[in-house]
Amino acid sequence: MDRIVVPAKHIGLKPRRQGCPTKTRVIAISGASGAGKTSVIKKLAQQFDAPYLLFDSYVDNDTYPANMKRWFADGANVSLIHTPKFTLALKHLAETGRHRYIFIEEPFGRQRCVMDELIESVVLLDTPLELCLSRVVRRHTSAQSIDSLAAYLDKYEDYFRDIYCAVVEQVRSNSDLVMNDVQSLDITVNRVRNWLLSVDTKISI
Repeated sequence: MDRIVVPAKHIGLKPRRQGCPTKTRVIAISGASGAGKTSVIKKLAQQFDAPYLLFDSYVDNDTYPANMKRWFADGANVSLIHTPKFTLALKHLAETGRHRYIFIEEPFGRQRCVMDELIESVVLLDTPLELCLSRVVRRHTSAQSIDSLAAYLDKYEDYFRDIYCAVVEQVRSNSDLVMNDVQSLDITVNRVRNWLLSVDTKISI
């Protein structure tokens, strides 16, 4: 069942974030790899006729720390994950667009310092990790990249799973809506949509 989480520092309706114009709300969809973020974002963007940005489209060789295992051991500071082009693209959309919403795939919610002031609401898809892994495996096998799948599974057993757990826990503590049951894509999208509309109604009162 969905949980609406209101962190202590966000009791009551949150003010509009300074990085976004008052008529546009930046909605971050978060979750581990395989949680279903991209599918949910594309459906929401279609329903609201809104633009969207996908995190993976802006990843380059400098995005992640060179040694992720050591990064995790040192505390998993997600602000050390850099996507400057992603941030610039979001700022540009927020400043020049005339949309009700901008949907973004941001696995780390508002936990990265650079994104905190740009994001207004975070929806966490708290999908069970075994289902996430199944989807990632299916993704690799459908692309016939067995070698890359083997490499991924080696890292998953070594430290990827621990990283996913730690990051999801960080995001969960500072999310506005946590969806922790397994439903179809359409049901999930409708729940997020209805929640967004209910929040908009409260803001307009």
